[in-house]
Amino acid sequence: MSNSFDLQTLRHSTSHILAQAVKRLFPEAKLAIGPSIDTGFYYDFEIRPFTREDLDNLEAEMKKIIKENHKIERFELPRSEAIAFMQEKDEPYKVELIRDLPEDAVISFYKQGDFVDLCAGPHIDYTGRVKAYKLISSSGAYWRGNEKNKMLTRIYGTAFFAKDELDKYLEHLEDIKRRDHNKLGREMEIFATVDVIGQGLPLLMPKGTIMIQTMQRWIEDLEEEWGYVRTKTPLMAKKELYIISDHWEHYKDGMFVIGDEEKDKEVLALRPMTCPFQYYVYKQSQKSYRDLPIRYGETSTLFRNEESGEMHGLTRVRQFTISEGHLVLTPEQVEEEFKQCTALAKYVLKTLGLEDDVTYNLSLADPNDMSKYIGDRAEWDIVENKMRQILNHIGIEYKEEIGEAAFYGPKLDIQAKNVYGKEDTMITIQLDMFLAERFDMTYIDANGEKKRPYIIHRTSLGCYERTLAWLIEKYEGMFPTWLCPEQVRILPISEKFNDYAEEIQKELRKHKIRCSVDERAEKIGYKIRERRLDRVPYQLVVGEKEENDKTVSVASRYKGDEGSKTLAAFVDGIVKEIDSKEIRKIEVSFSKK
Repeated sequence: MSNSFDLQTLRHSTSHILAQAVKRLFPEAKLAIGPSIDTGFYYDFEIRPFTREDLDNLEAEMKKIIKENHKIERFELPRSEAIAFMQEKDEPYKVELIRDLPEDAVISFYKQGDFVDLCAGPHIDYTGRVKAYKLISSSGAYWRGNEKNKMLTRIYGTAFFAKDELDKYLEHLEDIKRRDHNKLGREMEIFATVDVIGQGLPLLMPKGTIMIQTMQRWIEDLEEEWGYVRTKTPLMAKKELYIISDHWEHYKDGMFVIGDEEKDKEVLALRPMTCPFQYYVYKQSQKSYRDLPIRYGETSTLFRNEESGEMHGLTRVRQFTISEGHLVLTPEQVEEEFKQCTALAKYVLKTLGLEDDVTYNLSLADPNDMSKYIGDRAEWDIVENKMRQILNHIGIEYKEEIGEAAFYGPKLDIQAKNVYGKEDTMITIQLDMFLAERFDMTYIDANGEKKRPYIIHRTSLGCYERTLAWLIEKYEGMFPTWLCPEQVRILPISEKFNDYAEEIQKELRKHKIRCSVDERAEKIGYKIRERRLDRVPYQLVVGEKEENDKTVSVASRYKGDEGSKTLAAFVDGIVKEIDSKEIRKIEVSFSKK
């Protein structure tokens, strides 16, 4: 039988069934709001936090309400009567919502059995129409999303028309839990956070450090191949620098300021960007048009004072490192250089296996609030139209996002979704026609006249920490071999063969292969299981036969048992795989399932 209502209506009605169940089991709970959302629904209550046992009990009570098959009926009251009605039921949050409505408003309610809720609707006709639902989790949520308001308890749930759809979604949630970098990254000892150090300040463990350093060295070498020269600039500067760049006016709240402006003669701030530092590298000598373009690149550690509620794992942090760069160029060079910046970014994404996971946004100024930006609307029209022209010539499919530009220029944001569906900016390429004047940057043109250059701000990889989070989730911890913190584990079948295993380790390390020897007095089967759970791509088992033949017994997550090979043959193969940054198809799963 076809449904006469849509999924959103089903889910919103299920949130009311949840609210009715809560009032039955916890009569003291106060009702707040319970909308449908893309993944299901939630409902906020003023009550103590709920446990998983509470959620299970609520699901059972919801089942009873559904079986009772209450008719869901709408009725309306004038605003004053609606307020009195909710006051009588001692529902202060509902009263507040009604008071926000116009004096002449007619307020609608929905009734199911002995339960009544303030709601605009629509709803399904009977509670018995709900067939497949699940309460997913519970968390805290501020009333109306304002941290100054009371913390409420939120229950997230979902509902579908059929059980098989629900089962598929729940399987998807389990996959998310396995992949979530905030959980998996800690389990794999890639990073950690410590309360006494602070939110948004993750510790990179040895494994995570190896991965970050591997990417940094690759990017630095790659950028030099693409014509970049490297700089190394301070992590802080006097406030006067940020006044010139306009960050002090537009971005001060997002900066870590050292000193008191009213008391101290010299006030410093940790840098939230590298732009003005590299501008002064440029300004150390007068440049000619023949010197341009100049491409500066730097592995830059930056600091941004993010809100405490925004902190999350490696994706939203207060200290991070990016592959930052600035290109200084003539107007005639803008399009070709922008194309090259985009080509470099796409090459990096393709190498990491992430190219198909991104979308492109052209972030523009808000024409209704130009006070947030340097320059006037006419100047922005010029540079924004130039950006559109370049992107159209490149052939990139993009969508325009009004109000998302940097205060000094429009930008191309390359976005990716995490496992929860939230989009983050991974790589940014910005076109700037304003800051050269602020910093009095010039070049001498072919006629001997001083001109203002254009500037492209760009990253080729973006934030290393965020990229690492993305890789953890993308590969579920089973990274391409070149990125793995441990690429090979050597397993002697008994301590008699430890010396041979160490000989192999020494040879592998000559070729910069990251490896270890498991010399524990454990059975070989146990060692193999441990290696799989640690997601090490290759194992070399060695015993009497291997030592006598000077071979290794190879197994990998790509092909399983690969048989006996000479050490030279194995080294040759893995070195080629690492050097080419090959992404091999995984045929054998070593994850914890």
